[in-house]
Amino acid sequence: MAERKPNKKYYFSVEGETEHWYLKWLQDLINETEEAAYKISIDCPVRKNPLKHAKSLTVTRKIEVYHFFDYESDEGIHEQSFKNAMDNMKKAQNLGKQIVYRSGYSNFTFDLWIILHRLDCNSSYAHRKQYITAINRAYNEKFQDMEEYKEEDNFKRCLKKLQLSNVKDAIGRAKGIMKKNEDSGYILHHYKGYKYYKENPSLAAWEAIEKILMDCKLT
Repeated sequence: MAERKPNKKYYFSVEGETEHWYLKWLQDLINETEEAAYKISIDCPVRKNPLKHAKSLTVTRKIEVYHFFDYESDEGIHEQSFKNAMDNMKKAQNLGKQIVYRSGYSNFTFDLWIILHRLDCNSSYAHRKQYITAINRAYNEKFQDMEEYKEEDNFKRCLKKLQLSNVKDAIGRAKGIMKKNEDSGYILHHYKGYKYYKENPSLAAWEAIEKILMDCKLT
């Protein structure tokens, strides 16, 4: 009889359904992997406001919560929305609930992270809708636009084409992107204790995933 694994729980708040579906897929993937040191559960409700999410949590110990959110463009409305998320992450930490909020941003969008599971994506795009070309190439699909790709059945069909090795590849590619940004001399902006690049591609979503894999001794 196999030894029962200890449990480990991870906390997220996410902006959209694709992020939620991805994290639940990752949870199931790790739990189906014999080599994983833990049985994990990922709490990842779709909540755009980290402060509201933090207020809803009942915690009895110090926890980390990762917020998956997008830097959708340099337009004023999108940049302000991005900063609002970080404002609320900071406020969430000041509730006195032992919550530490971590950034899991993507620039432009979380779809960059999905592409990196199968392909390098070092090009700087003018608009987030352009990701569809790379999505189709990476997953051998023919989606007409991002809306079609983000339909639940379509998105989950893409996830079924992935294995744990693809997640590790994505982490490596994401690290490569951030190193390239640093080597290019791009400004690493600091705001309310969080760091980000305004240039795309850039992302921090990989950091939470790498931590889970390391905890589970899967790296």
